[in-house]
Amino acid sequence: MAEQTRSGREVRKVALASLVGTSIEWYDFYIYGLAAVTVFAPQFFPQVSSLTGTLAAFATFAVGFIARPIGGVVFGHLGDRIGRKATLVTTLVTMGVATTLIGLLPTYAAVGALAPVLLVVLRLVQGFAVGGEWGGAVLISVEHAPESKRAFYGSFPQLGVPIGLIASNAIFLVLAAAMPAEAFATWGWRIPFLLSAVLVVVGLWVRLRIEESSEFVAVRRAGSMALPLASVLRHHFPQVLCGIAMFTGITGIGYMAATYTIQYGTNALDLPRAPLIAIVLAVAVLEVPLILWVSAGADRWGLSRTIVAGSIATAVVAAVFLPLLASGSLLLIAVAVAAARWASAPMWGPSAALAAECYPTEIRYSGASVGYQLGSIVGGALAPIFTTLLLASPLGIVGASGYLVLITLISGLGALAADRIVRRSGTREPVVA
Repeated sequence: MAEQTRSGREVRKVALASLVGTSIEWYDFYIYGLAAVTVFAPQFFPQVSSLTGTLAAFATFAVGFIARPIGGVVFGHLGDRIGRKATLVTTLVTMGVATTLIGLLPTYAAVGALAPVLLVVLRLVQGFAVGGEWGGAVLISVEHAPESKRAFYGSFPQLGVPIGLIASNAIFLVLAAAMPAEAFATWGWRIPFLLSAVLVVVGLWVRLRIEESSEFVAVRRAGSMALPLASVLRHHFPQVLCGIAMFTGITGIGYMAATYTIQYGTNALDLPRAPLIAIVLAVAVLEVPLILWVSAGADRWGLSRTIVAGSIATAVVAAVFLPLLASGSLLLIAVAVAAARWASAPMWGPSAALAAECYPTEIRYSGASVGYQLGSIVGGALAPIFTTLLLASPLGIVGASGYLVLITLISGLGALAADRIVRRSGTREPVVA
């Protein structure tokens, strides 16, 4: 990695810009998840059974994940060829436009089958945008940071996930409390989507004020640009597999705690929605400082060691997560959500820096993005669907719990393998504490 003296002020400004941008993008992504588990089934799939409607809503949620690797490839190529900053501005605008348009969509009652088709198309655009967002935000933070604090500063864009979760849950909670349930289900759900237009303007103002990654600038000046995706697949495919494995459990358990809990609590347990959303919100608030703390520690303890510790802790939680939800007790549900989100913080925070270390600068955007986005499909997109199907099968809660344990352990194995590849390649520079 290229060395250049950077002021602490510039490093913090870039970290803040990446945090603001990713928070807005994940707000957009999460409000769709909340709407999918609360209002989309009756609004866009009213002609099917409750279970089928739920699966259909989850399927539209999953469609966004399917588009994410495509976004990772396209924006990864642009980010490795024209720069991190310009690409991040493009992803932010694309996401904002798609989210705002979802807030303007007609429902099934108004236009029939065209409504879910348009919903799926806009969800694809959302996934396409967020597929390019993560890699660029992570890399511009990591590449500006000093070597001894790359896990810490690399965790700032990771904070966008819990902050986006907080913002989306907070706006849903306020609206649900401020208006009758029928009004919220009819038109109130549109407000969080329309708010995205305002947030994107703020995000653009922040992002346009930062400088391009100095490491990317050095590579471009040296004329050592590559064909990113071709080089990744030809020379770094093991790293891609490690990324897929590492992010499978991280995203899987994260979305189970953030969105599946609300759907399961309201549909299967007939619990009120507001306290479930409040639980997720409160847990995410405390998750932010926890991620910062473990990421700062990972710069001393080692990235893979921290991630493996989080993987083991999360696997233990995953074994009891669903039984705690099934209890129907709000207190035990809160324990389940908190344990799942907090135990996975040592995986989520340092994973950005480890993903970046796996690739040379000229193909880093493409490589890190593809591994993460494919892992998000295997974990984040499919975990709610597989869990729903397993719970409805003869395997029941035991089979579903075993599945969650398995994917979290896979994350730890992916981190170990990635660390071993980095050590063998000799690309990691010594860390100065």
